[in-house]
Amino acid sequence: MARRRTVGYIQNEWVCPNCNTRNKGGVKTCENCGAPQPENVQFELPSEQKFVTDENAVKAAQAGADIHCGFCGTRNPATATTCSQCGADLKEGKARAAGQVMQQPAAQPKIMKCDNCGTENPSSNAVCSNCGSPLPKLAPAQPAFNAPQARSGLSPAAPLTGKRSSRAPWVVAAAVLGCLAIICIGAIVLFAFPTSSVQATVTDVYWQTSVPVQEVQAVNYSNERGDPPSDAYNVSCHDESRDVCEQKTIDKGNGYSEVVEDCHTETETYCSYTVDEWTTIQTYTLDGHDLQPVYESPSVSSDQRIGNESETLTVYFTTEDGSQETYTADSISEFQQFTIGSTWTLNMNLAGGILSVEP
Repeated sequence: MARRRTVGYIQNEWVCPNCNTRNKGGVKTCENCGAPQPENVQFELPSEQKFVTDENAVKAAQAGADIHCGFCGTRNPATATTCSQCGADLKEGKARAAGQVMQQPAAQPKIMKCDNCGTENPSSNAVCSNCGSPLPKLAPAQPAFNAPQARSGLSPAAPLTGKRSSRAPWVVAAAVLGCLAIICIGAIVLFAFPTSSVQATVTDVYWQTSVPVQEVQAVNYSNERGDPPSDAYNVSCHDESRDVCEQKTIDKGNGYSEVVEDCHTETETYCSYTVDEWTTIQTYTLDGHDLQPVYESPSVSSDQRIGNESETLTVYFTTEDGSQETYTADSISEFQQFTIGSTWTLNMNLAGGILSVEP
């Protein structure tokens, strides 16, 4: 079952369309020019996000979405019944949109220079400390929604919508993908494509064959995820649960955002059990330096069996410049073509490995 708890409230801000002044979310008219906030001007998260601690501010955040008067457009608190500007009944008004997840603000410089007088101001200032001119806010490069945060890492003074980066997420992602692409292309060029061919003579061959003998034995498994096999015995299972939490910052439609933590419990079953399985108890090997690999033929009892045979087929070459190269044949029929003294063309990759051979 999903669970939600409120972590706290932060005050948003909005930008006056008349004078470009940044205003605190709880302020309903522009602090610079006095113009009311229009219905279509959205709230934004401030660059510095802190929980509000004032009791009245918390109550305002919890009150619900503000209502714009249906006659004059003035923004009124959710608890109001008549417009504070024209006195009209707010039953005809329209509540502001609420409930959407707020997007991460763009990273702001620590110091912002006033375009009007050149005074340097902290980026948290909405207006210039010298001349009172509005200080603009950088627009987000693209929406970046809240990322899951560990419960233990929560701090009221920390950014509440994920880690703030000086680069847009898509720039970082593009850089990572670009690096991975270069690495992949380099690996393909290094290992997959032939870059040179050399003539070489077969100087030796070597084969080794393996024949496993198996019998049914009890095999124990511990803390395996999921249900045990149907033929398992000595079964012991237990459930392990963990809370998975995600933090979001949600617009309340009244100049504040609610920081919530949504959690749900994920449960997985782990089992220990015993299963009877065919198990290799001994492997018989033979080897030689000729072109006729042979396999051991061990005798087995009624409760045993022969497992899958395997072989390793190695060819040794000496190139024209005297270097030694090793090649592993894929099949016995291929291996038997490499007679001692025969000459072959070795197609080499950039790393010096043999990709293929030609007579």
